[in-house]
Amino acid sequence: MAQTFSEIIKSDKPVLVDFSAEWCGPCQMLGPILNDLKKRVKNKATIVKVDVDKNQKLARSLRIQSVPTLVIYQKGQIKWRQSGVRQAAELENILNQFMLTEV
Repeated sequence: MAQTFSEIIKSDKPVLVDFSAEWCGPCQMLGPILNDLKKRVKNKATIVKVDVDKNQKLARSLRIQSVPTLVIYQKGQIKWRQSGVRQAAELENILNQFMLTEV
C-alpha cells in the first residue's frame, strides 16, 4: 500500500521533496542531480518527486509558486526550503545537517 505525502514527510530521517513539472527545463536538469544524490545518501534520507501539475491541491496548500522548489521535511516539519537547481554536493551537505547518526 502506497504511503500518503503526509505519512512520508513524518519520517525520522530527512525527506527531500522535489516539487517540479514535466515542462520545466530546470526541473529536468535536476533529475540527474537527484539520482546522484540518492547514490550519495543511500538510505540515510528519502528523496521524492512531486509533479505540481498532477498535485495542484498539495502544491497550492504548500504555497509552491515556482519550480523546481526543494523542501526538506523531518518529522513532518519543514527544515529547509529553496527554489532553483542545486548541485548534488550542496544538497548532500544540507541533508547531512539533518541525518541521524548511526550508532
